[in-house]
Amino acid sequence: MQSKPSTKNGAQLIAQQLESLGIQYIFGIPGAKIDQLFDAIEDTRIQMIPVRHEANGAFMAGVVGRLTGKAGVTMVTSGPGCGNLVSGVATANSEGDPLIAIGGAVKRADQQKQTHQSMDTVSIFRSITKFSAEVQHVDAASEIVANAFRIAESGRPGACFLSLPQDVLSEQTQTDIIVPSGRIQPGCADLTAIEEAVHRISAAQRCVVLLGLHASRSENAAAITRFLQKTHLPVVGTYQAAGTVDINYYHNFAGRVGLFNNQPGDVLLRDSDLILTIGFSPIEYDPELWNSQRCPVVHLDIEPAEYQLNYQPCVEIVGDIAQSLDQMRHRISGYSRLSPMAMSVLEEVAQQRQIIRTYPNVSTQKGFHPLTLIKAMQSIIAPDTTLCLDMGSFHIWIARYLSCFRARQMLVSNGQQTMGVALPWAIGASLLKPGSKVVSVSGDGGFMQSSMELETAVRLKCNILHIVWVDNAYNMVEMQEMKKYQRFSGVKFGPIDFKAYAESFGAKGFAVTSQYELADTLKKAMDVEGPSVVAIPVDYSDNYKLMLPRTEKNQDPIFIHHHEGELV
Repeated sequence: MQSKPSTKNGAQLIAQQLESLGIQYIFGIPGAKIDQLFDAIEDTRIQMIPVRHEANGAFMAGVVGRLTGKAGVTMVTSGPGCGNLVSGVATANSEGDPLIAIGGAVKRADQQKQTHQSMDTVSIFRSITKFSAEVQHVDAASEIVANAFRIAESGRPGACFLSLPQDVLSEQTQTDIIVPSGRIQPGCADLTAIEEAVHRISAAQRCVVLLGLHASRSENAAAITRFLQKTHLPVVGTYQAAGTVDINYYHNFAGRVGLFNNQPGDVLLRDSDLILTIGFSPIEYDPELWNSQRCPVVHLDIEPAEYQLNYQPCVEIVGDIAQSLDQMRHRISGYSRLSPMAMSVLEEVAQQRQIIRTYPNVSTQKGFHPLTLIKAMQSIIAPDTTLCLDMGSFHIWIARYLSCFRARQMLVSNGQQTMGVALPWAIGASLLKPGSKVVSVSGDGGFMQSSMELETAVRLKCNILHIVWVDNAYNMVEMQEMKKYQRFSGVKFGPIDFKAYAESFGAKGFAVTSQYELADTLKKAMDVEGPSVVAIPVDYSDNYKLMLPRTEKNQDPIFIHHHEGELV
């Protein structure tokens, strides 16, 4: 005799479906319109993690998606709860991080009334997600949830938003949960396109590889290493591709490019006669900056190119990145000889790395030179350390000049360039690898946009070191204002005792107060089990050089030396 289907309410249905999908953590803040789903989660194996601000919950879920490839989940209540999600959801979608954002909503009968916390959230999220929908009937819930996960994780991953009216969560249903069979893996790209690309690469004299964010998936990075070892092509990466280039291939790695068009890698791209982009999206670095000459481009990615005036690929290789690269490698013969320009650029980058390794402990009354801090940070970053960067002028210094050892070791937001991401990202990353140290870095401006999550980090016993570069200003804005207007506006704020602030949350606090304490303090902070915060004063006097054009001798302005090795 066939058993009668079990009856459950919408909240129980969705909670069981999330559990069956393998969700380990949900980050969020409850409220009356969504609390029935929070209650239902208590009957699953999912760990519900209350956060201190909804945007931070989205950041935590987004980094889980980035590091695992499976969508992270954030859950909030209606009205302002959903409104506070916007920056976190937009960031995940821009960075290609699979994320499911679930928001409560007023009862369906109240949606056209003037009632508290009523908001058309589906419309709000439609422009910043891959998919935004409301569950209008409980019997449709499992279908919509399943499809949202598939959309978030497929192709170029991104964010999906689901609105759940309060009464839908209470309705009874006998529908079954749907669990997709797994992520759809695209096959190898069209072989005709691959052969055309191989022909063009073989015929080119100055081909350059430009790596983007989705090159940095571990399986793609391994295929890229195999491809580069056979072709010996010079390679450049966007900030988001950090760690993709194997450390043993650094002799042909011209560094990272982004934001300001004045890096050695930019020279290489400008001199090229063919550019092979791998896993690249224009949101990472505007093509009008690096391809103003409209050099021919071969686009290799999981999705077709989004055309722009300066990004019109002559060949598109669309399919699984690793498989397609391996097919190209099998078909390409010999290796490319470096052009004189490429050899010159790579020599310059090698000299820069050596300068940073031996950089003096330069400090002023304002604080440490950024390269001094990068040298000190380099000494504590091990291969198993995950590094999460906030947004600010410090992130340009680090993204340009700090070396890392593996794909997705250094996480950067360069799509929305969102402030406040570092600490929430570090919390999410720490949950995934509890035995490893996570280092997050922010300016004092960005830190105070999400520093309330120190309590979350302490509660979860996250093994995090958070480094704050202190200058009492929104410096990245300040340096751009100074360049444009020769004065600044709205960027200065007062000091904070970050050591005491961290300790008030139960974290371990440190403050570097003299140039002789830097290395020792960083080591002590790294040795802490659990969350620690180090505040370090920084002198950004050289920041204007980050934007300067290269000199007549084609040198990076940062590395023009004067007396006693100091920079001016």
